[in-house]
This record gives sequence, structure tokens and C-alpha cells, in this order.
Amino acid sequence: MNSINLRNKFQYFPFHLVDPSPWPILVSFSLLSMTIGAVMYMHGFANGGLLLNLGFILTASGMALWFRDVITEGTLLGNHTKEVKNGLIIGVVLFIVSEVFAFLSIFWAFFHSSLTPAIEIGGSWPPLGITPLDAFAIPLLNTFLLLSSGAFVTYGHHALIAGNRKGAIIGTFITIILAVIFTALQYYEYSEAAFTMSDGVYGSAFYASTGLHGLHVIVGTIFILVGFIRIINYHLTDTHHQGHEAGILYWHFVDIVWLFLFLAVYFWGGA
Repeated sequence: MNSINLRNKFQYFPFHLVDPSPWPILVSFSLLSMTIGAVMYMHGFANGGLLLNLGFILTASGMALWFRDVITEGTLLGNHTKEVKNGLIIGVVLFIVSEVFAFLSIFWAFFHSSLTPAIEIGGSWPPLGITPLDAFAIPLLNTFLLLSSGAFVTYGHHALIAGNRKGAIIGTFITIILAVIFTALQYYEYSEAAFTMSDGVYGSAFYASTGLHGLHVIVGTIFILVGFIRIINYHLTDTHHQGHEAGILYWHFVDIVWLFLFLAVYFWGGA
């Protein structure tokens, strides 16, 4: 009898000791390659873009395979006890807290420049020569879309808890559709904007904040999409859906950040 079987037979604790996995070291080196590639690309070195794309592909692939194993452990092998589930949720909450501080740094840079505009940008905000986007056009529409998606994903979550499979599927599916429309509208907004990221501190602050949020919307959409597929495949039950619940927490975080972005960057910052 090997050590793994002995461990499973005589386990006197509620935690899950994972089997050896190649994905952590793969993702680590993939992230390192992506970072080096990004620096090379931004400084004009040869093959920097190639290394950046390769690192991104390897990182995404490694994460997908890693999460696949986690889903297998929890859904098919039954290794996720109550304590393991609580640990996973705590891990997601701590991850969201780290994301809060990432956005805090972006908002800090934005308010540092907008509250006391330097003379180099005309002593005004928006700076002279910048035509800001209309907050009551696409940004306002996107606000309704994102808040509506948060309501629908909450409806789908409560339907799942209540055992209403049809309601869970419909609520989650509508959330995904609204998220895709939001991303498409933001792409259109970027393509029609009268300024770019290289247009001084305003362009940098605008695209850094809204672009980072847009990236989070894409990640959150993938998160919710995986939950939707798992609902379709009967992976989730009223008491066993921690992965989908983590995605919902992440999506509500995205909603809240957008409200601050709309009020600060679009409405107040563009007035």
C-alpha cells in the first residue's frame, strides 16, 4: 500500500492534502516569462511581444489545468470537506482584498493629479486640450448593465440554493450576456475616444483605471461562465457550490469598483 493510500485510510483531520502537482511551478515560470516579456516589449527589445504572448498563453493554460484539478478534487473525488470549503472562500476573500488595494493605488494616482492639477497641464482637470467622454452616454448605460448583471447573478445564486435549477441557469446566463455587452460597449468607447493613454496624466489615469476594471470584468465573466457550465453539467448543488459562489463575490466586487469609477473618473473627473 503506497503512502497516498495510507494517508487516505488513516486521516484523522478534516483537511485535504493535495497530490503532487506540476501546475504551481509551471504558472510561476509562466508569470516570470510574461513579466519579462512585458518589460522587453515596453522598452522596444526584439521578441519582447513574442515572449509576452507566450507567457500569457502558458499562464492561462496552467491556471485552467490547475483549476480543473481543483474542480475534480471537489466534485468527483469529494475531497472538499467543510473546512476545505471555508479555506477556499477565505482565500478568495483575501484575493479580493488584494485587488481592492490595487484599485486603491490607481484611485490615489487619479486624485493626486485631479484634485490639485499642476501648472504643466493648465491648472485644470480635465487638462487643457482633453475632451472627456460623456458620462451620461455609454458609461451610464454600462452602469445599468453591470448593476443589472449583479442582480441577475444574485437571483441565480438564490435559485441554486433553493433548488430551482431553471432559475439558476437563466439568472447566470443573463449575467454572462450583460457582461459581454458591457465589454463590447467599453471597447467601442475606447475606439471612439478623442484621447489615448499617451495623452498625459489624464489619459494614463483614465485608461489605467477603466482598463484594469475591464480586465477584471473579462476575468469575472470567465469565472461566471465556468459556474454556468458546471450548473449545466450538474456539478453544483444547493450546498456544494463554493467555486461559483467565489465567482459571484468577485463579480459584486467588480460592480462596486465600477460605481466608484463612474462617479470619480467619468462624472466628476470629466466635468
